Amino acid sequence: MFGLTSMYPDAGLETADSDGASAAEISSRSGRSLEAMSRQDSRKRYREIAGVLARHGFEWLWSRWGIGRVLGTVEKRSGAGPSPTLTQPERLRLALEELGPTFIKLGQMLSTRPDLLPPDYIVELSKLQDHAPTVPYDEIASIVRREFGEEPGAVFPSFEVQPRAAASIAQVHSAKLPDGAPVVVKVRRPHIEAQVEQDLTILGQVARFLAQNAEFGKRLDLESLADEFSTTLRNELDFTREGQNAERIAAQFTDDPSLLVPTIYWEYSTHCVLTMQEIQGIKIDDLEALSAAGIDRQELAKRCAHIALVQVLDHGFFHADPHPGNFFVQPDGVIGLLDYGMVGQLSDRLRASLLRFAMAISRHDSERLVDELLALGAAPVSLDRRRLKRDLENLLTRYDRRALGEISAAQVFRDVTTIAQNHGLKLPSDLILLARVVALDEGLGAKLDPDFKLIEFAQPYFKRFWQKNHSLRAVARRAGEGAIDLADLAIDLPERLVRLSGMIERGEVTVTSRLEVPEELTKKVQRAANRIAVSVLTAGLIIGLSVMALVYRPAGSEGFGYFLLKTLLGVGVASGVWLAIALWKSTR
Repeated sequence: MFGLTSMYPDAGLETADSDGASAAEISSRSGRSLEAMSRQDSRKRYREIAGVLARHGFEWLWSRWGIGRVLGTVEKRSGAGPSPTLTQPERLRLALEELGPTFIKLGQMLSTRPDLLPPDYIVELSKLQDHAPTVPYDEIASIVRREFGEEPGAVFPSFEVQPRAAASIAQVHSAKLPDGAPVVVKVRRPHIEAQVEQDLTILGQVARFLAQNAEFGKRLDLESLADEFSTTLRNELDFTREGQNAERIAAQFTDDPSLLVPTIYWEYSTHCVLTMQEIQGIKIDDLEALSAAGIDRQELAKRCAHIALVQVLDHGFFHADPHPGNFFVQPDGVIGLLDYGMVGQLSDRLRASLLRFAMAISRHDSERLVDELLALGAAPVSLDRRRLKRDLENLLTRYDRRALGEISAAQVFRDVTTIAQNHGLKLPSDLILLARVVALDEGLGAKLDPDFKLIEFAQPYFKRFWQKNHSLRAVARRAGEGAIDLADLAIDLPERLVRLSGMIERGEVTVTSRLEVPEELTKKVQRAANRIAVSVLTAGLIIGLSVMALVYRPAGSEGFGYFLLKTLLGVGVASGVWLAIALWKSTR
């Protein structure tokens, strides 16, 4: 964090000593404590951020939301202000690019969140380019030497001095292994971790301030979003995670030759150096080169969609950054996919809910659509279900006269996330990542084949997932899990009731309710609740006593304990029979 190298010459940050001295050594030479250096560096970074935002025309943040109370006073700098011909989204993109890696990644994340920003901002932030000036070879060599204890030339018989690419977090060099295999070596930029941590701290403070002082900050829960972004970016800085992600997706396609995932060479990899198989080919958006190579673009569009659908529906773990620059087409049409730093994960329950959501859209079932949308996202207490249903019905009306193949999956996601945002629903972050994947895949498919329709192509995959999720084996598995949960509940129920009664006695439980329903309906609900309570207690009694009967077997069959056990079991069975009769009578 100390002596941080700025990636932008006019940023005003101090640069590291050329001899690579540690922060402690620099502090010792300057006679300042590390804590004092941290405070000074943070103040400089605060002033830099404030200055860049002001220079691009965002001074209004200070007066409107009071962010100046966090970032401090803006330093007026000489130089031209923002061009009057630039829109505000364009100026925001330029400001984020100037502020460096953390803010570039922030902009890229925001470009995937139509529930947070208007469409013109989404379009502009999607243009953010993750590139940076190259790092001198001496600094790259020092990192390799620190990680492996030897010079790059000793670790790799061939290691190119000139980088293949330079991004904001890492720089990539071509190399060869001792056996001659061509590889690419991804090396994390020096000091990048300290710079990112400093920026994440500042973003966290701003998010916390806005969450406490601005209505939109509370509504969007900016503090949680900042925490989520921090976790994602820290994971991206750890190259071992990227390698593990690549191997996990490669395992999904062990018997499917449509995808080529680069092999990870772990003996030449660490948390800040990643060595992987070199994958060459034609960039997937180079249409002329694809045609010249005789590759069927229609088939290629289907293969891209197949790869995405297998990841999402069959495995629930997917590559979350499938932009065209990460796709390289092999001569036989196989797709090589790079960059596994950003991934998404969907649970079985979430995937099943998504399937039901899609079925509700196809059937124009607004009531089911409301249920599934509420199942997907956390709803505020003030949610108006009737208004949510009305908005979804209006959405379905727009799809009434359109054939299935004419509906854009990306547009459906955008429409639904907009409605969710308007009603205060918080959708899972992985679902937002999925929306990004759908938009990129659909756009790529349309570029390769203008007649390609993702929703139409995905129908057999949805059907296969539904059949798999409702097979006898799947139902039996869920029933077994439910039985285990019920048994655990029966065993733990007495202890939980004791804890709950204790909390009530100590005044630790407060229940506030307002019920505006007819008295007769209230009585019916009360009777139903009583029956549910009796059902749970009866099931607990029967299961608990059954388990005890298997364990408690005294030598004599006339023992009082065994008699009592059989009596209680009979009482439980009788209670169950009484409950069944009561339920049967209530239906007459």
